[in-house]
Amino acid sequence: MMKYLIARFGKDESGATAIEYGLIAGLISVIIITVVTLTGTSLSDTFCDVAVALGADAAGCEA
Repeated sequence: MMKYLIARFGKDESGATAIEYGLIAGLISVIIITVVTLTGTSLSDTFCDVAVALGADAAGCEA
């Protein structure tokens, strides 16, 4: 009986799909966070450049 249960548990792959989906979702999340962070920094630099070019007080922008 115990041998049968262990063999059945070893062949059961129902949880593997959920783990794979979880890993894919985690990878996609990391990619999205990276892209948003890089885009946000680039966009902030662009707004600072425009503010400096217009002669506005660009508080928070590097000189």
